[in-house]
Amino acid sequence: MKRCMFVDDSSVIRKVAKRILSGSNLLVVEAESGMHALAICENAMPDIIIVDSALEDIPTVDFIRRVRQIDSLLKPQVAICLTEFDLGAIMRAKRAGAQGYLLKPFTRPQLLERFRTLDAAA
Repeated sequence: MKRCMFVDDSSVIRKVAKRILSGSNLLVVEAESGMHALAICENAMPDIIIVDSALEDIPTVDFIRRVRQIDSLLKPQVAICLTEFDLGAIMRAKRAGAQGYLLKPFTRPQLLERFRTLDAAA
């Protein structure tokens, strides 16, 4: 079973994502901040990380770089979650090590398709 982590300060976004993804052969882990997510990654690196583009405690690009620096055999697929299309933010995230992006609010089909894409890239 693959592990996915949703990093977002909104409990509503995390719960919606967890509800959509539960039962699709994924174990969904939630983190309400970048620092909490980094602690989770250091203990048990997830296969896929979806991170809000506007974390309150650490810039998202720094979060992605720090995840990439963690000594782990598993190198997760990372996507940022944006409220609007922002090519600059997407490119900065990709240069930091992200593989893609997702726009919110997301629908069930959009989220599942993004996960299929990330899983295929793994």
